[in-house]
Amino acid sequence: MVTKEAKGTAAMDLPAPPLTVTLQSALKSLKLKTKQQELLLRVTILCLVYVLAFITRLFSVLRYESMIHEFDPYFNYRVTLFLTEKGFYEFWNWFDSESWYPLGRIIGGTLYPGLMVTAALLYWTIRFLRFAVHIREVCVLLAPFFASNTTIVAYFFGKELWDSGAGLVAAALIAICPGYISRSVAGSYDNEGVAIFALLLTFYLFVKAVNTGSLAWSIASAFGYFYMVSAWGGYVFIINLVPLYVLVLLITGRYSMRLYVAYNCMYILGMLLAMQIRFVGFQHVQSGEHMAAMGVFFLMQVFYFLDWVKHQLNDQKLFQAFLRITVTTTVGLGAIALGVGTASGYISPWTGRFYSLLDPTYAKDHIPIIASVSEHQPTAWSSFMFDFHILLLLFPAGLYFCFKRLSDATIFIVMYGLTSMYFAGVMVRLILVATPAVCLISAIAVSATIKNLTQLVRAKPKAALSGSGKGTSSGKGTSKASLDHSLPYQRNGAIALLLGAFYLLSRYAIHCTWVTSEAYSSPSIVLAARGAHGNRIIFDDYREAYFWLRQNTPQDAKVMSWWDYGYQITAMGNRTVIVDNNTWNNTHIATVGRAMASDENEAYEIMRSLDVDYVLVVFGGLTGYSSDDINKFLWMVRIGGGVFPVIKEPDYLVNGEYRVDKGAAPKMLNCLMYKLCYYRFGELTTEYGKPPGYDRARGVEIGNKDIKLQHLEEAFTTSNWIVRIYKVKPPKNRR
Repeated sequence: MVTKEAKGTAAMDLPAPPLTVTLQSALKSLKLKTKQQELLLRVTILCLVYVLAFITRLFSVLRYESMIHEFDPYFNYRVTLFLTEKGFYEFWNWFDSESWYPLGRIIGGTLYPGLMVTAALLYWTIRFLRFAVHIREVCVLLAPFFASNTTIVAYFFGKELWDSGAGLVAAALIAICPGYISRSVAGSYDNEGVAIFALLLTFYLFVKAVNTGSLAWSIASAFGYFYMVSAWGGYVFIINLVPLYVLVLLITGRYSMRLYVAYNCMYILGMLLAMQIRFVGFQHVQSGEHMAAMGVFFLMQVFYFLDWVKHQLNDQKLFQAFLRITVTTTVGLGAIALGVGTASGYISPWTGRFYSLLDPTYAKDHIPIIASVSEHQPTAWSSFMFDFHILLLLFPAGLYFCFKRLSDATIFIVMYGLTSMYFAGVMVRLILVATPAVCLISAIAVSATIKNLTQLVRAKPKAALSGSGKGTSSGKGTSKASLDHSLPYQRNGAIALLLGAFYLLSRYAIHCTWVTSEAYSSPSIVLAARGAHGNRIIFDDYREAYFWLRQNTPQDAKVMSWWDYGYQITAMGNRTVIVDNNTWNNTHIATVGRAMASDENEAYEIMRSLDVDYVLVVFGGLTGYSSDDINKFLWMVRIGGGVFPVIKEPDYLVNGEYRVDKGAAPKMLNCLMYKLCYYRFGELTTEYGKPPGYDRARGVEIGNKDIKLQHLEEAFTTSNWIVRIYKVKPPKNRR
């Protein structure tokens, strides 16, 4: 008989269980159910996609440094810096005397403040948490941060449209899609950086409100719309697409109280909130671009009234008569109100930018300043392939699946996709607006296709039924046997198609990474090129020139340049400019264009009238930089000629050809822009085996090498001759 002490001693002598057994028992105790495993997997994928969307936009920071890109973002950065230093009240009432001299600019009433306020709030939050960070770093990383947030919205939107699988695919596609990355890389501190997030969020919340009829979702969509209005002028797309969608639902007999609650709440509350933005003001009730939303709002009230009358009247004939009278009266009153409002001037007509979206040739014929911007040009097919890759092929397939399973939600995404793709074809810049729709619709195609193929792969062959089976004829047995016999071929075909789909998606990921790295991660303010031996050459002439301006010119100096560089001169050079990228005053820009297109004597009189101290030009003849002022010169002529008829474009052309060599037009060879760009350039040998004065950007020898300046003198030229600054001499009696 074993005593208790002996038992205890034996238990103590037993060896400890191995670590693997312990881990297995722990895992068994933590075993998750199937739904919990799905949730964990979904959250993990979303977190990885969130991080991917952020880090894939950091190429420019890793290769160069943390800096603001392009031209417009420098104004946004300057305003954000002012906001964080002076506070919101000073920012809202700031009169900027350093731009548009001598007119100035009221900042609070001429911009969409959403981007600046968002960056300032994030900055104040980070500082409150005791992290030392400069506002520039917040501005640089704001667009990648909101791109990551956009992937989360894309997931929930895809889930609302189709299923959670489509949501995950949509999040992954939009995370790395070049069409979105082009305006959301680190350093791209522009309105679109937060506007696409606000656009997709507004659409998602509105579709959710239509599907549920919930007042809470409707209010949320109104606040999403308010954020979009505060961030970007592209809110006009929302306020026209949503009414068009509601009108289609009304026409197709899909009117419901859910739709009534969603649209009325979103329109009324969203309009009232949008009116708080000073730059927007009362446009929602006075602008022709917003009349469609108002018209559909009143039409919704008519539908609600008719629905109520239909329930009150039992006689169908009486209701039909009442319906005819009501519709006729409503249409008549609406047409009269619109006509009177337009004729009296209360309702303003469509703007030129709106017309240019409907007619691609309108801007070129009537508003050259809009047509002069490269991102406002019509889109080539190669740009679609470059920015969308295989999504261009998946988009029609996704439309097929949407039409196959029509609902209120899929009707919306179809309308969003088709309208945005049309506008993307009209204007390169609007590929950005079409990208979320293309990713969502393509995600539906990928999700539905892979789901169908995996069902075929997982299908199990059924046992062949014998001919003597109960109640089974020989024909049925034969058909089932043949069905079972063909199943392996279907399964093998499905496996092959799945492998092909994964290959195409992997190629999409490779393409997106390459495009992001090579095309969309180079800041325009710092230029890079490859030398003869493949070495990397950096041209930092812009910052060199702006630093010289800030250090070597009087603080009250006025600088004249083409409007492209106005924001950078003010933000980095800290000097007053005549015109900048806001382009609100066409006459002022045309005056600068006229000065650049005139001979030196006439240009001097214009510059003296504008109190100009320095003139800045950008020249790429030495380095081969093609985006210089000589290549932009014809737009200066067209914009100047649009206001001052003395400037005629044919005077600068030879047989319709734009030239800078010896065969160039006399007016071209003697205009101020030509002289300032090519001054002393005729003495310079730019390429081995080429004569002095060989322009590498245009591939010709310049026609006027002996340039003499009478009223201006060269003040500074950067090391690679990309930026040249000239000082305007005072009149002889004022020396």
